[in-house]
Amino acid sequence: MTYLSFASKFSALSTLALLAHLAVPAVAAEKSVVVREQRFTSKGLVAVGRMPADLRDSFGETFGSGSGMTLDPATWRKTVDGYEGSLYLLPDRGYNVEGTTDYRPRLNRLTIRLRPVQPGQSPPAEQRQSGLEATLTETFLFSDAAGAPMTGLDPEGVRAGSQDLPALPASKDGKISLDAEAIVRMPDGSFFVSDEYGPAIYRFSSDGRLLAATRPPEAFSPVRKGDLNFSSNNPGPDAKAPVPAHPERGRQNNQGFEGMALTPDGQSLVVILQSATRQDGGDAPATRRFTRALVYDVSDIARLTLVREHVVPLPAFTGADGKPLVAAQSELVALGDDMFLLLSRDSNNGHGMKGATSRYRGIDLLDLRGATNIAGTDFDLARPVAPKGVLDAAVKPAALIPFIDMNDDADLSRFGLRNGAPNDRDNLSEKWEAMSLVSVMDEAAPDDYFLLVANDNDFLTQRGHQVGADYAAATDVDTMFLVYRVTLPKSAMRAAVGR
Repeated sequence: MTYLSFASKFSALSTLALLAHLAVPAVAAEKSVVVREQRFTSKGLVAVGRMPADLRDSFGETFGSGSGMTLDPATWRKTVDGYEGSLYLLPDRGYNVEGTTDYRPRLNRLTIRLRPVQPGQSPPAEQRQSGLEATLTETFLFSDAAGAPMTGLDPEGVRAGSQDLPALPASKDGKISLDAEAIVRMPDGSFFVSDEYGPAIYRFSSDGRLLAATRPPEAFSPVRKGDLNFSSNNPGPDAKAPVPAHPERGRQNNQGFEGMALTPDGQSLVVILQSATRQDGGDAPATRRFTRALVYDVSDIARLTLVREHVVPLPAFTGADGKPLVAAQSELVALGDDMFLLLSRDSNNGHGMKGATSRYRGIDLLDLRGATNIAGTDFDLARPVAPKGVLDAAVKPAALIPFIDMNDDADLSRFGLRNGAPNDRDNLSEKWEAMSLVSVMDEAAPDDYFLLVANDNDFLTQRGHQVGADYAAATDVDTMFLVYRVTLPKSAMRAAVGR
């Protein structure tokens, strides 16, 4: 055999092998991490679902998808071909590409039907993005304690505090301004909702009336020219932009309480700032790493008590230009008193954005055990805990451990999705901001759960309608759900997911 003929045959065989490899669907490998001698395992995506971008809610306005999500465990059950139940999906302040509007904050209740594939398997092509079907069943509006409407308008003022409520963000006409970001449903049917403007935590009745509000320590409050100023620099019609554009200290614009969770024992409500305060390096994307988590005692549900505060290091990554960046967090799920799932992501990449390829979308394990408790210290006043992004040497931060890479193309491709070009509807959108856990209800795998993750589509549709007017965004971005199957070792968490 001559060298040439051998090379030709080798080349042909290599080509056949390559074609055979390409013909085999990508399979997501099971991935585990061990923390505190306990194993946490992701078995990858098992279902994907969509709701159309131009969907209208019960009030005839554009639906707006999920800044927060809470599943009702009492409704969760197995069916002949899968599962079904109800969940609450929380939109934020309304379509605001060209400024904020007098959109009324609200909450949507959905019925979902889940037909997952087995871990590692691929659904039939025609069912790749219909494994979760969601149907809107109810929308109700949030109101203040007197029953008056709330608004998504950027706050130009401050509603003075009273005996029952602290000073709160207010629009020009005096309504409470709410930019809702996360939600927790309590056993009595009431809801805690975290807010970006304040930042603040609101408690609402089951029908949406304000019952109580909690503001964090002074270090979190946005201050301009020495005064409390809740503006996020996204003024409404005929409103003026704040001066200066950014707070001098406190939470950065649009970086309020993005994540919130109730611990499995029902005793603690935990909220986390989306990124560092301005004085802690939050004035720049490369230095905003050291954010803060607050742990409140909820034994008196009407009056939260701060018991712990910890510094949380957000994920660092390299941008497309090679420069260091920090991924802001978008949601929190409690697995125990000190262990959480934390969803973090980059910005301005994905379907509907100029950039196509995300550099970071991940769900990490957050371990607060052993982290310094800075509640009630000078760090809650004027003293920075991480000036210019450098953590004070006296403070031990929480631990962050990588767990799920949402940009894993092998996992996404089984469901016809991708991270990157072409930047169409099958490229993941920018903002993934909602998570919820529910049991797989499998006796053979008692510690397996479905982790539901939903996006915030920013109300982007070419056939939008809100506050009495039509609007057209540049493209349609659907509401989407990604469903992962995970194995989580802490038996205490079963109380949180209806076990």
